[in-house]
Amino acid sequence: MPTTLIKNARIVNEGSIQPGDVLIHDDRIEKIGRNLSAPHAQIVDADGSYLIPGAIDDQVHFREPGLTHKATIFTESRAAVAGGVTSFMEMPNTVPPAFTQALLEDKYEIASRHALANYSFFMGTSNDNLEEVMRTDISRVCGLKIFMGSSTGNLLVDNPAVLDAIFSRFPGLIATHCESEPIIRANLEAARARYGEDVPVEQHSFIRSEEACYASSSLAVALAQKHGTQLHILHISTARETSLFDNTLPLEKKKITAEACIHHLWFSEADYATKGNLIKWNPAIKKATDRTAILQAVLDDRIDVIATDHAPHTREEKAQTYFKAPSGGPLVQHSVVAMFELAKQGKIRFEKVVEKLAHNPAVLFRIRERGFVREGYFADLVLVKEQPWTVRAENILAKCGWSPFEGQPFSHGISHTWVNGRLAYSEGQIHEVGPGQRLEFAR
Repeated sequence: MPTTLIKNARIVNEGSIQPGDVLIHDDRIEKIGRNLSAPHAQIVDADGSYLIPGAIDDQVHFREPGLTHKATIFTESRAAVAGGVTSFMEMPNTVPPAFTQALLEDKYEIASRHALANYSFFMGTSNDNLEEVMRTDISRVCGLKIFMGSSTGNLLVDNPAVLDAIFSRFPGLIATHCESEPIIRANLEAARARYGEDVPVEQHSFIRSEEACYASSSLAVALAQKHGTQLHILHISTARETSLFDNTLPLEKKKITAEACIHHLWFSEADYATKGNLIKWNPAIKKATDRTAILQAVLDDRIDVIATDHAPHTREEKAQTYFKAPSGGPLVQHSVVAMFELAKQGKIRFEKVVEKLAHNPAVLFRIRERGFVREGYFADLVLVKEQPWTVRAENILAKCGWSPFEGQPFSHGISHTWVNGRLAYSEGQIHEVGPGQRLEFAR
């Protein structure tokens, strides 16, 4: 591997922005300083661009195995590195679901050959696989995923005794999708009674309501408090839920944490009129006041992490009627630039963006030697350049070929991405320089 010297960067790291150079040797950051030199290094002149640690996305759905007409680990990891995401954690709702250790390791084996970014995979839960769950090696697996709300197949865990047993026995991090299934079913029947089969997508935020989210999230918090569980609630979508979280402790001491997703920070229910099913997610995008409250909780550290819930479907699937169109969409290529856009608008500081996209996922999941620009750490690095561009079909790398951001202009773009010291992306070109590494956890 060549030695690389990044010169004249603005390094955004650990709460400050400092001018400097970074020397990469093999897969590590060897030196950080000013006016560095290395006789045989490949020089990359950042020319004042922001140099940040690669984003760590703690919630993606890359669809492999079983749903590869939508996406694969290879195609979506290409989109990830093009978007400045150097590590991802993928969810268990593939076909078949990752309900056994053997099925979970099958996904790791695929990633070891095809993932261009670093990777980890959540173990899946059902109402009847507790003993298999308990065999999870928490030093090599990011966590356990529980769908406490609507999902496909038998991924829904709604047996109170099973939930109590999981929260009391599992020794690692539990990540939850929180929506109350009984409330959603009642709302669905009310919508069907009013509209028949032609329910407008604008009803999505009423069907998957604030009440449904809060009832489930508050249950998860109560279980975690009862058993002292490490709980991480994914994709907070309501203002009310933000009251469940604390900002009085440093992140490394928190037992209950939360994630916000790009779509809940960017869109509101007013956007259903133009975006339709393209922004149909679970939990639903809701009111502008919810969006404002979620951002405020990010700013004041009640919400700890920003991720994407990247969940691609084909255009044809999304073009169906409300009941048939699946929920989710592709976002992993645009998370960093979307958050930099909010920073450009003065809604959040660049330093806070990096904290929520890179530092905090590393701290929360206890990822070994990633998430920061530090000497000795893995060289997962991204140059973000101030250069106007617009999301178009031709520059979208997700296999599905579309994005809810299509037509959106951004003020910043990703110019370079290094994964473990290797240049994986530069100036619009993917460099397939080898697979990423399996994430390891200091637990």
